[in-house]
Amino acid sequence: QVQLVESGGGLVQAGGSLRLSCAASGRTFSSYTLGWFRQAPGKEREFVAAIRWSFGSTYYADSVKGRFTISRDSAKNTVYLQMNSLKPEDTAVYYCAADRIWRGVGAQASEYNYWGQGTQVTVSS
Repeated sequence: QVQLVESGGGLVQAGGSLRLSCAASGRTFSSYTLGWFRQAPGKEREFVAAIRWSFGSTYYADSVKGRFTISRDSAKNTVYLQMNSLKPEDTAVYYCAADRIWRGVGAQASEYNYWGQGTQVTVSS
């Protein structure tokens, strides 16, 4: 069974940076897509970024493009989300997710098979 464990969330001032980590276990992830989603209070879960594990191809939501970077360390089975120039509107619970295959951009939450427990990111103004 795939397990995803996020870490790295916290409180940061606007303009600051955080790096989230997602430690993945239970499978060989070469065919997988790993993604980050977020959910703010009262809002639906939204796509942030995705990476195709085997090729390292990356995709981003327009709202984070140029500020966030998704990457993976195959040796550690870990996916990262480097978040720079944070804004108060980035405040949310951030979730790591895994899809067994690559479907394209990887922006649809319904396509993901496994989810982590989430980590809170709070950006103060």
